[in-house]
Amino acid sequence: MRSFLVMLGVIAVVLIVLGLVLKAVKWLIIIGLVALAVSVVMGFVKGRRSV
Repeated sequence: MRSFLVMLGVIAVVLIVLGLVLKAVKWLIIIGLVALAVSVVMGFVKGRRSV
């Protein structure tokens, strides 16, 4: 019974950590996409300005 509870606790901790990592990855992807969009827009604006 005790080992079952310990196993349950370990699984819960792993799931919480996985959730936090996935949330962090999601935010990193969003930040990366925003940075990519900004760099494309800046490049387009600089290209238009030089023409």
